[in-house]
Amino acid sequence: MRVLGIDPGSETLGWGVVEGVGLKYTLVDFGTVRSNTKHAFSKRLLNIYDAVADLMALHSPDVLSVEDTFYAVNVGVALKLGQVRGLMLLLAEQRGLEIAEYAPRLVKQTVVGHGNAEKQQVGEMVRLLLRLKSVPTPHDAADALAIAITHFHHAGMQDRIRRAQTGTK
Repeated sequence: MRVLGIDPGSETLGWGVVEGVGLKYTLVDFGTVRSNTKHAFSKRLLNIYDAVADLMALHSPDVLSVEDTFYAVNVGVALKLGQVRGLMLLLAEQRGLEIAEYAPRLVKQTVVGHGNAEKQQVGEMVRLLLRLKSVPTPHDAADALAIAITHFHHAGMQDRIRRAQTGTK
């Protein structure tokens, strides 16, 4: 299974591709998509859409693992992040990818062991889990890798729940 993790952002979107089976996974690639904040928001959305579409074509993921919505103090920021998330969901649907959404606290709980982990702790655990020499930078990319890793830890349970609901073995 190949998972594309996305940490949505309208200025910097983090992405990471992890491949494996069960709890055995390895790094494929990671990076960020940066948008020029001087451009109109619609142009920034197009930039993000095109860049992630290219990533999907290059890496052929089976699953899009994306950070779920969270509460932001600034309503405008929350709305913009929601629009970026919507683009990611649209891209995944267009390509027939499985979609998994994880709350930020669950990602931190899964990767670090507690839901209030700091960015540095997440980055260090990503480094350890993927057996990397250094912490992936910037933190947006490390967060995206953490979101992809979270899918590997929860996918088996989701599959068992789905089978139980449909009555298949």
